[in-house]
Amino acid sequence: MSHYFAELTYVQVQEILDGGRTPVLLWPVGSTEPHGPHSPLATDPIISIGIAERVAQALAEDPEIAVLILPTLSYAVTRYTAGFAGAIHVREETLQAMIVDVCTSLAENRFPHVVLINNHFEPEHVQTLHRAIDALQDNGVRVGYLDLTRRERAQRLTEEFKRGECHAGRYETSLVLAQTPELVDRDAMATLPEVPVSLPKVIAAGMKDFREMGLSQAYCGAPAEATSEEGEEAYATLVEMTIEIVRALIAGTGGRDVSGLFGRV
Repeated sequence: MSHYFAELTYVQVQEILDGGRTPVLLWPVGSTEPHGPHSPLATDPIISIGIAERVAQALAEDPEIAVLILPTLSYAVTRYTAGFAGAIHVREETLQAMIVDVCTSLAENRFPHVVLINNHFEPEHVQTLHRAIDALQDNGVRVGYLDLTRRERAQRLTEEFKRGECHAGRYETSLVLAQTPELVDRDAMATLPEVPVSLPKVIAAGMKDFREMGLSQAYCGAPAEATSEEGEEAYATLVEMTIEIVRALIAGTGGRDVSGLFGRV
């Protein structure tokens, strides 16, 4: 049976609901926006899908949890890349309404456990996800969320990610190489110089545009150093953290990183 919720028939969905295991729905979230001259516009959702697929595989034989993957939400609050071709921005109110409506509908249909897997870190986007989760919680719907902008989460990832030099850099490009290598322009990737811009620092300084920040080609970090092997290593850590969120959500002991952004993008 497919891990993808939308690929199932209603009969298969009913079997899952009646099967004795607790269903958990993973919702990949990310932006459609420029990620350098080498990585696809869909870089963020590709990474989220990669995490979701690996979590579903890791928990496929779990006797207590049945993991399914929802259709990807590939539109986000994204203003920083507006000066480049290909960015699709949605308003905060639009994103919040979508998250709230979908999760409410799922809860009404006996799927109360949803975990957001987000890999777009523009602060206004992350803050909107937290507001949506707050609104759902006020209505009795609990949603899990691994917030990689939390310092303690970032510290478990790569050195580039910890420095915040990671928009389409070595970290993200490695993850895309591990998931969809055919979508990376390796010739372009190999020619790109390192751009050592720490996004948390320039955002904290009030900058709101990639070119102003020094990202003249919509990337920072060192994409030329990316490898699929490093991507798989990063996925292993991301999967481990996501499974922690899944189990905490089911146990009722947590499942959501609280807000408290430090500006990582």
